[in-house]
Amino acid sequence: MKGDRVEVVIDAGGATRTYEVAATRAGRRVEVVTRRGVVEVVEVTRNGTPVRTARFMASRILALVEHPVNDRGESRAEADEE
Repeated sequence: MKGDRVEVVIDAGGATRTYEVAATRAGRRVEVVTRRGVVEVVEVTRNGTPVRTARFMASRILALVEHPVNDRGESRAEADEE
């Protein structure tokens, strides 16, 4: 759903970098899959076609934060502010 997003913080050799993958259009969602030491964050369409893919080595990930959308179409952080 539009508004789904995942933030990934990685260790970049003494510094940290933050990457964000978000559902950019209505009907898309963000999926996270871990396989063989690699974390894959994918934005997919309604029928499962991947639009964007980001891959990270699991040993380099410091934090992975998922921000799902609630039933009203807003992220939980936005809903908590009301």
